[in-house]
Amino acid sequence: MKGLVKTYVVSLAAWSLLVLPGQAAAGMVEFEFGTAEFSNPTWVNNDYWPLSTLSSPVVYMSESDDGCEVNQMIISGATRDGFGEPYNGITAIVVEDREWVDEECTGDYVLAEATEDWFAQDDAGNIWYFGEDTTAWDDDNECLTSAGSWEAGNEAEAGVVILGSPAVGVSYQQEFYEGEAEDRAKVLRLDAPVSIDLDDYEGCMKTKEYTPLSPGDVEHKFYCPVGTGFPGLVLINELKGKTRRVEYIGVDLPGNPADFPSDFPTTDVCEE
Repeated sequence: MKGLVKTYVVSLAAWSLLVLPGQAAAGMVEFEFGTAEFSNPTWVNNDYWPLSTLSSPVVYMSESDDGCEVNQMIISGATRDGFGEPYNGITAIVVEDREWVDEECTGDYVLAEATEDWFAQDDAGNIWYFGEDTTAWDDDNECLTSAGSWEAGNEAEAGVVILGSPAVGVSYQQEFYEGEAEDRAKVLRLDAPVSIDLDDYEGCMKTKEYTPLSPGDVEHKFYCPVGTGFPGLVLINELKGKTRRVEYIGVDLPGNPADFPSDFPTTDVCEE
């Protein structure tokens, strides 16, 4: 999710995906938003990331020269509404995400970030992203920050994180809150093989995610659809100098669950 240079447009009037039949399956797609196109927004069953049917929690882990990192994604069934215009008629599902880090990989984990994300699916199968409420531990200043939090409406625009009908070469805006959240994505492959410790998968979607807020940082994500054994995100390659692999490891935290604290190291809030 960090990035190179392209131009993206999100128009916010009446919903449509502006790709005409027979067009080359490449380039930018432009979305227009309308609540009428969300007849059942909290039922997220896109083949590549069916949040409403995934077993919960979902756990990811990475090991690198910088230490170990564990992410736990929880889909509790909770919902969120009350977004600003033009999104005030949308109800989204809540996905909770916690991240722990251990610089020495000795089992001494620290809660580094806790985020609540909001997603909804339109009638064409596109998964929209309506914002996040993030609390993160600022290791350098030993305080907590909410930087990066945003909510769709007013100055912030919802975007699409997974296309309902992905095509190779298509690019799209995933979120837009100027200076805070400007992630973009591009579909690279729909036939990618993926090999992780748990299993091997075929026919997966490979995307590139990036943002102009952090030029040069790129993530390649691999989503394996229903029928491949695990439907959903199985691997992230973070390309920031050396590649860091973030792999799906199952539903259980590695090692002793007591190693993963539920509280941050401090309750102090950073000065804005």
